Order: sequence, then structure tokens, then C-alpha cells
Amino acid sequence: MQSISLDNQIQKYLPLLEQDEKQSILGVIKSFIKNKEKTLFQEFSIEDYNKELNDAETFMNAGNFISQDEAEKLADTWF
Repeated sequence: MQSISLDNQIQKYLPLLEQDEKQSILGVIKSFIKNKEKTLFQEFSIEDYNKELNDAETFMNAGNFISQDEAEKLADTWF
């Protein structure tokens, strides 16, 4: 039941975000899913690790992030 409530909360707040904020949230969601797809027994190579770092750096260099101040202001609206 709590997951339905969380889904409703996400749907409630999502329209309030700017496009760049939504893009940032999407990046976080994708990273969660990507990590779930890996099993505990699957080896994580240094090449995979470096690729993830490079992808994250490219994502940030493209301006897909929010500042700490913006994140704090956004978090203040959650409660």
C-alpha cells in the first residue's frame, strides 16, 4: 500500500519540476534501475566503472544537474 502512496506523491510533485530538474531525476532513476539489473555475482569490471564515470561526467557537463541550493529548496517543498 505504501508504494501506491509513493507513486501518488511522485505524480503530484513531478509536474512542479522544471525540465532540467526532471532530467536530473530521470538520471537518478535510471542509475537505480541499472544497478538493480546487476546481480551480486556479476563482475563489475574497471572498464564498466570507468564508463559509468565518463557517462556521468558527460551528463553533468551537458548541464543536466541542479545545484545544492536548488536541491535543498526543492526538498523543502516535499514536506
